[in-house]
Amino acid sequence: MIKQRIYTKVSALYGEDKAESMTNDILNLVEKWRERAPQYSNWVDQNSTYLITYGDSFKKLGQPTLQTMKCFADKYLAGAISNIHILPMFPYTSDDGFSVVDYREVDPNLGEWQDLNALAENFDLMYDCVINHISKSSDWFQRFLADDEAYQDYFVECDPELDYSSVTRPRALPLLTPFTKANGDTTHVWTTFSDDQIDINFQSPKVLLESIDILLMYAANGGRSIRLDAIGFIWKVLNTSCIHLPEAHNIIKLWRIVLDEVMPGSLLITETNVPHKENISYFGQGDEAHMVYQFPLPPLTLHAFLCQDSQVLTRWAKGLTEEAVTSLKLGRKTTYFNFLASHDGIGVRPTEGILTNEDRQMMCEHVERKGGRVNYKHNGDGTQSPYELNINYLSAITEPEDNIELKSRKFLAAQAILLSFIGVPAIYYHSLLGSENDLPGMIDSGINRRINREKFELESLEAELDEVGSLRQKVYKEMVRLLNIRKQHKAFSPTSTQSVLELAPQLFGLQRGEGNDAIRFIVNLSENTQHVSLDNGGQDLVSGAIFDAQLTLNPYQFVWLTNS
Repeated sequence: MIKQRIYTKVSALYGEDKAESMTNDILNLVEKWRERAPQYSNWVDQNSTYLITYGDSFKKLGQPTLQTMKCFADKYLAGAISNIHILPMFPYTSDDGFSVVDYREVDPNLGEWQDLNALAENFDLMYDCVINHISKSSDWFQRFLADDEAYQDYFVECDPELDYSSVTRPRALPLLTPFTKANGDTTHVWTTFSDDQIDINFQSPKVLLESIDILLMYAANGGRSIRLDAIGFIWKVLNTSCIHLPEAHNIIKLWRIVLDEVMPGSLLITETNVPHKENISYFGQGDEAHMVYQFPLPPLTLHAFLCQDSQVLTRWAKGLTEEAVTSLKLGRKTTYFNFLASHDGIGVRPTEGILTNEDRQMMCEHVERKGGRVNYKHNGDGTQSPYELNINYLSAITEPEDNIELKSRKFLAAQAILLSFIGVPAIYYHSLLGSENDLPGMIDSGINRRINREKFELESLEAELDEVGSLRQKVYKEMVRLLNIRKQHKAFSPTSTQSVLELAPQLFGLQRGEGNDAIRFIVNLSENTQHVSLDNGGQDLVSGAIFDAQLTLNPYQFVWLTNS
């Protein structure tokens, strides 16, 4: 059965003449890794929460940072967080880890595979598979430049005289980069993201086999979840957009077949920072990604708070609810990977068709006023448009002059939306720890995204977390408390239904679950007291208070109301 399923995908990608031998090669990889990968029986539920972090986010003198992370995680995450997403932990040359030199080695500055295996004893782990591109310093690319015949089809060589205007460009940088090979000839290779990130050629069967071996290695070393970085770009055909092509989807489906066979319960998460309809295409028919990043949620939540108006967020959430209900009825094991903040900025492209250009410009102005930056992309017609807002999420939601109490209330109100939405919540480490803009980190490095990538000395961080009344302590303690409340109620499971409540524009509300198990989430997005009329009251899980059908919410207050 699995042989036929693999054969069908491979023949569609590479033709019948290569399908039989490739299928056998893939089955050999399945047997190579089958006994080494852990098995998982459960689908995600209300207990599933991810923390997004770097392998060196927490440092202690004289200790490999992955060991320091384990110390931090065992003390501060146990019970509240189930999964830790470690951003690329491999040797790299640029882009804070996303220009990988060797996919199979842990960066020695972080530690070793055994350190990750130790971390996996108490947490499920999520690893990055940055397989669209590789560092120009990698052995693969250096062998290509050295005219090693085994690597000549690993990369995409191009004629710079051809027309590439139809290609989707995520960054305002050249698409082709010239390099000199060992024989003295100049070649131009495809570089979607930068001249240090050389796109890999998936039209080579050898590259596909490499990718499967790498994925299975990650699975065997504790990577229950695997994030497929920039995966929409992996297949190139001239005179197309070179994003979301059918072949890219087929490769992910093939990976899914293989992972399901080797490690049942493993999870593929696609990272495609694009408009919503394109993003959710990676669910396939329930046979592709298990989860997709919920990219519209961060900008739409920010927009709602900046405007103190939920109408756009509410309209979008209604459409999302219809999609989720359809998936649940079909019994598909697919859901949304929800987040507000991440190692990257706040994507603007996912708001296309949802927000107006004026809305986006307003958000850009707010971000720049608060010390952030705006990254732009080429549109192919000589113009540019906003692609990403680089700012810490707490700094984006709050005002510089807000006091600690107000900052924590605003920020936690936004996080409550994340924790209530259908799907699985993923919390960036700076959001859990109440961080603000790291302006020196951004300015000194000249890298806009560093505004939200500050690393911690563990001893200093612990002192701040112990400081009574500090912003860090307020945010961390309340986030952990909310996560522990959330775990106790199956209404917050991704398999529970969601409906959007009809409320005043200054409010946003959802009902999760049905009947006696249902929980109604209502948040006041405004700086003014708001009155709410419901069909019936209930107990607020957040405060413990009992409310009747008429309730009053203070500025930025939110409730999780039971249905009785």
